[in-house]
Amino acid sequence: MASVEPGHPFSDERAGGARFTAVLTRPAGQTAALAAALERQGIDVLDFPLIEIAAAQDDAPLRAALASIERYALVVFVSPNAIERALDAAPDLVWPPAVPIGVVGPGSIAQLARFGIAAPAHRVIAPAGADSADAENNGDADARFDSEALFAALSARLGLEALTGRPVLIVRGDGGREWLADRLREAGAQVEAVCAYRRVVPAPSADAWARVRVLLGGAPHAWLLTSSEGVRNLDALARGSLTPAEHAALLRAPLVAPHPRIAETARSAGFDTITASGPGDARILAALRALSASSRAALDPPVWAPTAQASSSTHSRMTDTNQESSSASSQPAATPPFVPPMPPVYDAPRRRGGGFVWLVLLLLAVATGIAAFALNRKLDRLDTALAARQQALIAQTAELRMKTEQAIATAHQADAQLQQLEGKLADAQTAQQALQQQYQNLAANRDDWTLAEVEQILASASQQLQLTGNTQLALFALQSADTRLAASSSPQALVVRRAIAQDIDKLKAAPSTDLTGLAIKLDDAIAQADTLPLLGEVQSERSAKSAASAAVATSATAPGESRAAHWWRVFSSAAGDELRSLVQVRRLDNADAMLNSPEQGEFIRDNVKLRLLSARLGLLSRNSATLESDLKAADAALARYFDGTSKRTQTVRALIKDVSQGAQTVAVPNLNTSLQAIHDYKSRG
Repeated sequence: MASVEPGHPFSDERAGGARFTAVLTRPAGQTAALAAALERQGIDVLDFPLIEIAAAQDDAPLRAALASIERYALVVFVSPNAIERALDAAPDLVWPPAVPIGVVGPGSIAQLARFGIAAPAHRVIAPAGADSADAENNGDADARFDSEALFAALSARLGLEALTGRPVLIVRGDGGREWLADRLREAGAQVEAVCAYRRVVPAPSADAWARVRVLLGGAPHAWLLTSSEGVRNLDALARGSLTPAEHAALLRAPLVAPHPRIAETARSAGFDTITASGPGDARILAALRALSASSRAALDPPVWAPTAQASSSTHSRMTDTNQESSSASSQPAATPPFVPPMPPVYDAPRRRGGGFVWLVLLLLAVATGIAAFALNRKLDRLDTALAARQQALIAQTAELRMKTEQAIATAHQADAQLQQLEGKLADAQTAQQALQQQYQNLAANRDDWTLAEVEQILASASQQLQLTGNTQLALFALQSADTRLAASSSPQALVVRRAIAQDIDKLKAAPSTDLTGLAIKLDDAIAQADTLPLLGEVQSERSAKSAASAAVATSATAPGESRAAHWWRVFSSAAGDELRSLVQVRRLDNADAMLNSPEQGEFIRDNVKLRLLSARLGLLSRNSATLESDLKAADAALARYFDGTSKRTQTVRALIKDVSQGAQTVAVPNLNTSLQAIHDYKSRG
């Protein structure tokens, strides 16, 4: 135990008196600084860890996240343990300055600084008051270092809109609160939580339990509980290791909680006397000193009544209890006020009525004592009420501060949205002005617009007329253009209308051609092309027929003719036919027709059909030159290679002739007059 500082109020401790003991329940290795400060103040320390920090069962997700740390828009460490475990897992990590870090309190800021991560090289965001100089010891009494305060700081300093749709990493222990993660998800962030360590319930040693039993036996002491999980672990361990009487004594023991949520958890577990110290070792040390002073005041009744009253008031302000009787019983008994010594009184002759005077003085002294006692009780109640109101005001102030920061963040976001809307409104106004200008230009040049529209109509009608020969469609287009120009009073419009009228008359006078009927005739000719006889095929068929008839005639036996005579007649007839077939005399206008083989005859028929198909396409496309050329070529092939005496050949040639005569009326007029008038008008304009 460290020695007590000279001049300390407890340095003159009575010999054999019980010293006040503070039971520290932080994880092992995290109480050295606070323990040293307590021992310098004359307070014994008992390390009784209620949480053990162990390595995560699987740190692969943590290592993977740290390997790609630059892709996160924000990284949040929930505690100094998370910082230590995470950065120890990645010793080669160089923190990118562009990635901001969110921490809960000054302890985390100090832990980051030990790893070389601190402002201004890096952006560390913490609740208000946490990043100020010496915040751990001399911070604002109303400061809050929790998830709510960190969320408010992120909203104010970083802006939640910067996290929308972007990944956010939360490094924490197993389990824990989901409040901050839920709020970030509601803001649109993609939250990823990785486990850096595990919180395990330790097994206190037998010596530690022995010291706890001694303290619960009546020794002055207080418990420091720095987490809600520690409260639950203490209650669970006590139920399994202490007797019911010792457990009841534990519930009555003074507790120091640095956060209202921890105090509420302890109150729910049944603990009776709870002191809310506020965050930071300095506030915890002050709370433990106040409890130590209260315990000593209870053991050593003060001589002066005002001193006792001040001690009781201090304990009442620092301690939040569930039972009013506990607070009242811890106060020392009221003593009469100090009466200064009276000056010496010399003996005088005894007078009558002296006993009555002493009786009056005695009654006055008793009344004064009762009044002082009542006043002391009233002051105690007032101190208790003021302390409760102060705690309520502190909580309300923190809540109002958080709401104010949220309102400021909302106002900033609304301001940004308003600026965006103003920009969009300006763009819309610019577009509206451009449309108005275009409308004015169109209104000023309405005649030009009408003329351009008429030109487009006539150009389309002219193309359709040349492609399909549909005079009715072209006539309708000309009439529509004339109707549009009728609304214009321009002199040039009258010139264009005259040209359109001429084209209308030309279309009405154009003859009507039955293209469908002509196409059907060509289809019939194409269908009969395969059955047309060639010249060579006709002569062969005739020779075969004559030979067959001669054979029939000679094979018959004449009446009374002998067998030898019959045989000689048949032989001589067959020999004569063979000799006659060797030489044939006929008139041929085209000798090439006899030189064609049967295979070449197929090609001749295909060539005729191709010519007729090409003529059909020329007919439908109103290509008079192609139509006439193909018809002439097909008719010439029929006359040259096919039998002209065949009725089928004559029929096909007649169809070709009809189509050729009907094609002379295929030519249709054009709309050049109207188009030229429009062109002249535009060139003069």
